Amino acid sequence: MKIWLVTAVALALCAPGVASAQMQQHVITMSGHGEAQGQPDTATLSAGVSVDAPTAAAALSTNNKRMEAVIAAIRKLGVPDKDIRTSNFSVSPQYANSNNEPPRVTGYQAGNQVEVRLEDVNKLGIVLDGLVTAGANQMHGVSFLIRNDTDLLFRARTAAVAEARAKAQTFATAAGVTLGPILSIIENGNSGPRPVFFAAAKATTASVPVALGEETISADVTITWEIK
Repeated sequence: MKIWLVTAVALALCAPGVASAQMQQHVITMSGHGEAQGQPDTATLSAGVSVDAPTAAAALSTNNKRMEAVIAAIRKLGVPDKDIRTSNFSVSPQYANSNNEPPRVTGYQAGNQVEVRLEDVNKLGIVLDGLVTAGANQMHGVSFLIRNDTDLLFRARTAAVAEARAKAQTFATAAGVTLGPILSIIENGNSGPRPVFFAAAKATTASVPVALGEETISADVTITWEIK
C-alpha cells in the first residue's frame, strides 16, 4: 500500500510537466524578416554659421547678421517657417596655451545652427547652394525619410510572414508533419527608414549634386503553428 501511494503521488507530480512537454512537441515556431524599399520624399539638413572675433559681443553680432541672411535665404527658397528650427547656439572663449603659463583667452567663437525640413527633395540641391551662398560655413549632414510608409510597411510585414511560413513548411515537411492553424503571431518591432546608398541614380539640382538613394522599411515576426 505504501509503495502504491508513493507511486501515485509521483505520477501526479510529474503529470503537469509531461503534459507541457507533450504540448510543446505539437507546435512549431519560426521567425521571418521582410523588407521593402522606396525613394525618400522628405529631406532634413543641418547647417550653421561659426564666427571668431576678439570679443564675445563682436562674435555674437557678426554671427547674428550672417545667420539672419542664411534664414532669409531659406525662406526665399520657399521653405515655410514651420520647417525651420534653431537647433544649437553657443558662445565660447578660445584659448592659447604657452609653455609654463596658464591658458589665456585669445578671442571668442559664436555658433548658430538651424535644422531645415524639405518636403520636396528636389529642392535639396538648390537649398544647399543657397545656404553656402548666404554665408553658412558649417554643414552637419543630410538625412532622408518617407513621410507615409504605410504601403512599404505592409509589404515588409507580408514578406516577413511569408518567410516565416516557408521556413515552417520546410521543417514540417522534413519532420513528416503538417502545419495546422496559427496559434500566435508576434511582431518583434519594425525598423523605420534606413538608407540604402547608391540604390538610385544621381540627380543634379542647381550646382550641388544630390544622390537620393532609397530608404528601407523592415519588419520581423515570430509565428507559432500547431502541427499534426
